[in-house]
Amino acid sequence: MRKSVIRVLTWASASVWVMTAVVACGHPGAAAKAASQSASRDSSQYTSELQKSDLAWSGGPSPYNAEVKLDDGRRVAMYYRRGQGLVEQHYDPRAKAWTKAMVVHHTQADACQGIELRANGKTVAAIANFGPYCYDGEPPAESIAAVGTGDLTQWDVNVTKDFDGWERASVSKDGSEVIFRRDSALRWRRAGGFGDQ
Repeated sequence: MRKSVIRVLTWASASVWVMTAVVACGHPGAAAKAASQSASRDSSQYTSELQKSDLAWSGGPSPYNAEVKLDDGRRVAMYYRRGQGLVEQHYDPRAKAWTKAMVVHHTQADACQGIELRANGKTVAAIANFGPYCYDGEPPAESIAAVGTGDLTQWDVNVTKDFDGWERASVSKDGSEVIFRRDSALRWRRAGGFGDQ
């Protein structure tokens, strides 16, 4: 009885070993294919060239285009597009390409004032403004404070109505907090998003 149990256990472990060897050796392309698919899926989002604002500007660099570099070598660009609003693309130095354009804040209102970007770690803060009468000196109708982190595929956006616009944004060293200021302050935290200070 004991010999037959040992024989069964020996046969079972040998069968498992043979099956493992067949799977590992018999399909080397499967693992390589899976790895290459996940790599191509990750890099396929970086397939575009950088676009620019379609708003006319003369006399130096346009304030309607902004770009900032992150600590890991990536770059983030934002610009205004007529009829779309605030648009974002980011660049991967390994892929040597930009992502497709993504609208961070959609509006039909005219762009006013420039775009400001600040970054620390993998956190990017953006300030932008829109309004129908900005060219006549009226305050923006929509003042945008936006924060993107990590892979930058999603942005937290805060819209303040009929406000002069945020003057500056500061990003903490670890990127866990952003404060937007102008007379008052607006705080963003990685744990909870936007909230008044």
